[in-house]
Amino acid sequence: MKKIMKRMAALALSVVTLTGSCMVVHAETGYTYGYDYWGDVQYSPDAYKTVAVYTDVELGLDKKLSAPQGLFVTGNMIYLCDTGNNRILELERKDEDTIELVRVIDHMTGDVANKEFQGPSDIAVSQDGYLYVADTNNNRIVKMDHDGQFVLEFTKPADATFDQSLSFLPTKIAVDSAGRVYCVATNANKGLIKYENDAAFSGFVGATPVTYNWTDYIWKKLATQEQRAKMESFVPTEYDNVYMDYEGFIYACTTNVSEHDLDSGAADPVRRLNLMGNDILVRNGDYYIIGDLYWGSGGGYEGPSLFTDVTAMDNDVFFCLDKTRGRIFGYDDQGRMLYCFGGNGNMDGYFKQPAALEHMGHDLLVLDSLDNSLTLFTPTEYGNKIYDAIEQFQNGDYEESGTSWQQVMDMNGNYDLAYIGIGRSLLRQKQYHEAIKYFKLKLDDDNYSKAFKQYRKEWVEDHIVIIFTLVVLVLCVPLAAGKIKAIKEEIDRADIFRDEKE
Repeated sequence: MKKIMKRMAALALSVVTLTGSCMVVHAETGYTYGYDYWGDVQYSPDAYKTVAVYTDVELGLDKKLSAPQGLFVTGNMIYLCDTGNNRILELERKDEDTIELVRVIDHMTGDVANKEFQGPSDIAVSQDGYLYVADTNNNRIVKMDHDGQFVLEFTKPADATFDQSLSFLPTKIAVDSAGRVYCVATNANKGLIKYENDAAFSGFVGATPVTYNWTDYIWKKLATQEQRAKMESFVPTEYDNVYMDYEGFIYACTTNVSEHDLDSGAADPVRRLNLMGNDILVRNGDYYIIGDLYWGSGGGYEGPSLFTDVTAMDNDVFFCLDKTRGRIFGYDDQGRMLYCFGGNGNMDGYFKQPAALEHMGHDLLVLDSLDNSLTLFTPTEYGNKIYDAIEQFQNGDYEESGTSWQQVMDMNGNYDLAYIGIGRSLLRQKQYHEAIKYFKLKLDDDNYSKAFKQYRKEWVEDHIVIIFTLVVLVLCVPLAAGKIKAIKEEIDRADIFRDEKE
């Protein structure tokens, strides 16, 4: 309810100050921006800068990339699925801006009938160095060693829970530390397909919740059988991409969401799944994790942000790649939007059709399937200082974190998270009264309540003697006054001259 009220307030404010179309056009003019408490666009210094854009020329390829779809990073090695050319490229980052081709993998060796790939759309590398390829048009996932020797094949589940009339078209994969494979497949909407490390199918994980509106539900109940057959079924949606983070949790994203569900918060386009398939993503931000808040047709791109890929760093900052407007949205471990940058276009740092997103340390890599290119981003001083503040806080260095957030604020005085970050650092240092000021300034009700509760407790503890004394006085003075009054009345009633009269 709190988030809905903020969305309504922000929308009302935007109507008063400027039209919706102006808001969208305004958002199109800046490269890096975020949203304040009221939902207004706030431009900021660039958090990332473009290092280089790599095509077949820069990578030294014998032919141009063709509709590349998959990307995986481990250490300084980059694996790229050159889907249209039916091959995997192994690349190595040599220094800050140099990426070189190591080898081309276009077939396997060993005991396997079909040694060549057909439309490989994703790749993952396990901790022990095995390569897993989503060989889409060959209807399989293959496991091979570093030398390209075939090891294992994962095929269509021969199980009643999987519709046997459908072709098995694996598109995205993730592999955990035990060698279990989690797969996104076309038309598979029961969740991620899970395989054990011996290629045995073991079920589905993390099905998306079914959403519907009551009008459609009631109408479907009243409709005839023929009408119901033509109506959309209330079924879970399929995922678009997966990412396995450093803790073994799975980030999964989907673009198959309606504007109504996004706007109401009924749909979660990005989730973080535990081993049981439950969503454990923290959502403590002022707004839903849906990318852009305004979806007008400014710049010719209409509709909500659609997250086609997600990646997460070791500091729990995660990034979502929007295929609608070619933007990259960064969120912290609390689900608060850090910044957004990028866009659709022909210049460096912009995209035609972003397909995959990965990170190498704090650097980001984006694969463009239409431009047939790979773009490398690295944080600016501003972006690095934000990372410093976040990581120092996570490591318990609260004073240093507060200092870093102050430096961020010096670079961008409109950045709400800098104020909140300072407040959280002060809160952890037990400087509750000072923390309250920062939370109040940026209308952070939750943290304000925490700080105020601790400040009130601290004040009571510091003044307990005075409080106890006042309580005693409040309780004892009336009793003493009453006792004195009673004695006085008793004296007044007594006849002290009775003996003399007798």
